[in-house]
Parts: sequence; structure tokens; C-alpha cells
Amino acid sequence: QISQKMLESKSCAVNIQTGTKNRKARGSWTGKLDFILTCIGFAVGLGNIWRFPYLCYKSGGGAFFIPYFIFLILCGIPLFFLEVSFAQFGSLSPIAIWRISPLFKGIGVGMVIVSGIVCVYYNVIIAWTLYYLFMSFRSTLPWSTCGNSWNTQYCVEDDHNNASALNSTWNENDTYSIFQNVSVAHVFNHSMRVSASEEYWERQVLKITSGIEIPGVIRWELLLFLIFAWLIVFLCLFKGIEVLGKLMHFAAPFPYFVLFILLIRGVTLPGSLEGIKFYIIPRFEELKKFQVWGDAALQIFYSIGMAWGGIITMASYNEFNHNVYKDALIVPMINCATSIFAGFVIFSVLGFMAFETGVSVDNVVRQGPGLTFVAYPEALSRLPISSLWAVLFFLMLFIIGLDSQFGMFETMLSAFMDEYPEYLRGKKTLICAIACFVELLLGLPCITQGGIYVLQIMDWYCASFSLMLISLAECVVIAWIYG
Repeated sequence: QISQKMLESKSCAVNIQTGTKNRKARGSWTGKLDFILTCIGFAVGLGNIWRFPYLCYKSGGGAFFIPYFIFLILCGIPLFFLEVSFAQFGSLSPIAIWRISPLFKGIGVGMVIVSGIVCVYYNVIIAWTLYYLFMSFRSTLPWSTCGNSWNTQYCVEDDHNNASALNSTWNENDTYSIFQNVSVAHVFNHSMRVSASEEYWERQVLKITSGIEIPGVIRWELLLFLIFAWLIVFLCLFKGIEVLGKLMHFAAPFPYFVLFILLIRGVTLPGSLEGIKFYIIPRFEELKKFQVWGDAALQIFYSIGMAWGGIITMASYNEFNHNVYKDALIVPMINCATSIFAGFVIFSVLGFMAFETGVSVDNVVRQGPGLTFVAYPEALSRLPISSLWAVLFFLMLFIIGLDSQFGMFETMLSAFMDEYPEYLRGKKTLICAIACFVELLLGLPCITQGGIYVLQIMDWYCASFSLMLISLAECVVIAWIYG
């Protein structure tokens, strides 16, 4: 609850009156669970599925939980509480709320820019997911065989003894983003056998070129799925926050239902225990590396959602006396628990894949999209009724991606409408349609044959250390300047 000391100040009295007016004009959550479910959906994103499990494997297994929970307690929960309290107090979106200190309005602008840029390529990733989901409705999964037009003489269906092209070139260069500084510049230097799922990803889905200097042409199949993804975003957000809150009653819990089903299936497979051991057995010597601690800190900032503006946006629709203490504990803890839970789901199936191919688990582990679009689909293709498991997996990714996309896109919309209320208030449908169309156009370079290079650059420069810098500035201004 807002402290009594704050309530007694004159400036607070003015802000309460302003906040009440804002709340009536902007709308608010219609149910007690709307806010917390929307925050969970916003925080739990694709990075929880494809990045955290790989970080655990790379950074000491179960030992990685130590720095991870330290940064959760020292940074994640306090900063989440700060942003929720701040936004609930002001009832304004990330830019307008900096009226408390106009000199630092750029902090809010930075948040909106980050969310806007990430929205561009996040929907491209959702389009990839839709492509795989659509192709999963087949009796034989197209990435499970080599007798297709896109396959080469290097394609193998059941051999994983050699590291594949993506696994050897999508490297770790001590960087951190969705793609872990993916290097795909030499993706076609095939001097070894390549799995069917990898050739499907490279040569059919992306039809990737050899470098960013060769953009190629637009992938028209991906364009159709990208348009469909933006249409869904528009339909879910143009009516306002009340509709989004009700939608999240399904969209937030559904991925957990699918994850639970996949976990039950995974742990019943031969070799699954070895995969789980590979994931959680601690290697404490890794804690001596600064990179491990840096990865843990950045994962907390990236996954919980500080500095994106999404938490401020969602909390601005709360009632003034809403209990923020409870939310500040529940959302970060659920987010982190989801990451750990997803690791068991992923590595149980990768352990089965390693058992099937007769190799060590570390030979089938990938990072970034190589995990979700190459390794895991390949493992699913080896299961009985593989199409069912593929549909469930990619449907889960689709819903998780949309949950986060809703939060980021609503951040942009509310920022513009709160900044220019006299012109834009009451025109949300039009603003939402224009914003979706502009973001769609900005995403076109990412669905060319060389689009993954563009996407990688956008991700690294926008969604990594910039989040920590924005959070630092936010803390200094609120605590020391505004006081």
C-alpha cells in the first residue's frame, strides 16, 4: 500500500487528484486478477523457454541458480516493486509519468523506444512459430526427413555424431541478447553432416543468405504469418485494457498447461534423466567467472521486464490503493519458477534425443532459436504421434510470444495517448491500426532471406545492457532527485 508519509504530502494530493482523473479517462482493470495475469504474461516470454535453460547448462548447471536468485532478490523484486508503485501512484504511462522530473523524461522515451523496436522483431519470431505450427498439422513432420526439395547431400535423419552448422557457428562471444550474439556468417560452410531439422530451418524457413550484405528477397510465406500475427495483436488491443485483461485469463495460464503435459511426456522417455542431470547438476567452479554473474543479472532484467515500460503501463491501470507488495513478490517469483520449470521440459526431451542418437547431451544442446527451431523439433519428430507434440509445443510458443507482445505494444499505445490526450484520447482503434501497420512495415527487412542478421543486430543493441542503464537512471531519479 502507498505509505502514509506519501499520502500526507501536498504534491501527493495533487497527484492523487490527477491520477483519479487519468484513471477515469484511461480505463482500469475490471477484475482483481487482470493485472497480475497480464504482468505474468508480459514477463514470461520466449527467453524463458530458449535462453534460461541454455544459460543453466552453459553457466554451471544448478550452480547458476545461486547468482540468479541473488539478482532476483537484490534487483528483480525491488525494481519491480518500484515500477509498480511509481506507476500506480501516477496513473500514467512511461513517458507522461516523468512529469515528476521533466528533465529526465528521456528515461520514459527510452523505455518506449526499446519496446517499440523489440515489437518489430518479436512478431517476426512469432511468425516463425506460426510457420512451424502450421506445418505441424501433417502426418509426417517436414523437418524429420531428408527427401525434400530443400535438402542437400549433407542431410542426415538419424545421425547427430558431428556438430552441425548452426551449432558450430552460432557461438558464444561473451555477449547477451535473445540470440546470444548469434554468428551466422558462415552458415553454409558445410564440411560435415547436417540434421534434417537444421536444413529445414536454414534452407526452407529462412532460406538464409551468407551475410547481411546479401539481403535476398522477402519470404512471402513468412510475410503472410507476420500479417496474421499483427492482425491478432490489433484485434486483442484495439478495444482497450479491459479486453486484454479478460483475454489474459486464458493466455497466461495456457502455456503452463502445455508445459506440464510436455514435462510428463518428457520424463517418461528413455534417457530423460540424463538430460535433466545435465541441466541441474551444479558445477560450482563456473561461479568464478564474471560472465556467469553477468548472464544471471541480464537474464533477470530481461525476463522480469524492468525498464521496458510494460510494468509501468500495466500498473498505471491499477486502483490507487491496490496491494503492490503481493504483486511485487508473486510476478517475479512465478517468472523465475517458469524459467526453471521450462528447463526440465526442454532437457528431458533433449536427453531422450541424445539417448536415441547415442551421443552426449551437450552434442544436442543449442542456444537461442537453434534450441526451439532445430534441436527441440528434431527431438519431437522422434516421438510417437510426433505431430501432436509439435502442435502443442509451437502453440505454447505462439501464446507465450503473444503475451509478451501485448505488453510491449500496449506500452507504445498508452505512451502516445497519454502524451497527447487532447488529440488521441478516444481514437485508440485508429492509433492501434496505424501502429500495427507501421510496425509491420518496419519488420519487412527481418523476413528477407538475410533478415535474421538484421534481427540479431536489433536485438543485441536494443534489448541487453540498455535495460540495465535505463533501470539505473530510473532508480537514481526516483530515489534521489524526486526523493
